[in-house]
Amino acid sequence: MNDPLPLFRTFIRVAEAGSFSAVAREAGTSQPTISRQVAALEEHLGCLLIQRTTRSLTLTEDGRAFLETAWRALEAVAEAETSVGRRQGRPTGTLRLSAATVMGRLHILPRLPLFLARHPELGVDLVLGDGFTDLVEQGIDLALRVGVLEDPALVARRIGLSRRVVAATPGYLARHGTPQTPEDLRRHACIVYAGLATGASWPFQGPEGRIAIPVSGRLRVDSTEAVRAATLQGLGVGMVPVWHFVDGEFETGRLIRLLEAWEAPALPIHAVYPTRRFLAPKVRAMVDFLAEEFGADTQLSGGA
Repeated sequence: MNDPLPLFRTFIRVAEAGSFSAVAREAGTSQPTISRQVAALEEHLGCLLIQRTTRSLTLTEDGRAFLETAWRALEAVAEAETSVGRRQGRPTGTLRLSAATVMGRLHILPRLPLFLARHPELGVDLVLGDGFTDLVEQGIDLALRVGVLEDPALVARRIGLSRRVVAATPGYLARHGTPQTPEDLRRHACIVYAGLATGASWPFQGPEGRIAIPVSGRLRVDSTEAVRAATLQGLGVGMVPVWHFVDGEFETGRLIRLLEAWEAPALPIHAVYPTRRFLAPKVRAMVDFLAEEFGADTQLSGGA
């Protein structure tokens, strides 16, 4: 075997993803090809690394031991390349970046020309969606997540703050009146976001401390993009992050901010990536870039 390192990389990804098919999709090849690569590595080492069944893959004792060794080998190669100046820590390759659709459309895509100009050897594979993303299984290098993180297996760096406001269009308020307190929301058509951690209950911090108001409405949606669009269409009252509106919606009067004496608790914006001792230059470059960009944007730093 001339160069086993490509097989090391394939084995590591299969071990992380727990699936030959997932790694094949990521690599743009077939499942049998990935399986043959792992089999070739096993033959080279003279031991079974992965126990295969019809439903799952499980690392053998040798496989678990070799996984750590394989990681150290790849990290040593990367360190050696950097030390002799072959890469000099430059971001190269393709970065798979995951984010919610509205975040990607409004705040990542407009910033990509500057990022790519700074890093001409780096490409970006942008994966957008509001559903749960398994970073390891889907081969994601970096993800942006808004809210409290619950997965201890991920490394996170806080890069921004998401403030939320309650808003509606002038037309909706003309038809239904303007709520003066959070309690008034019980009598309004509120746009319910199915992905909200607190469910159909909106939290507030105001003169009387923290409160939570159950809300309801005829429209329930499963994406923050839909909350934004429905609020702008006058379909009800929405609780929306301020960074959803970049075209002067509040300044021009298209939307009216409500209940200004009460503040919905702000949520952190994190850059998260799988736990690894070796942080690839491409990941570090994007995290540093977004931290700098978001810190200078009042909508994303909590200053708006």
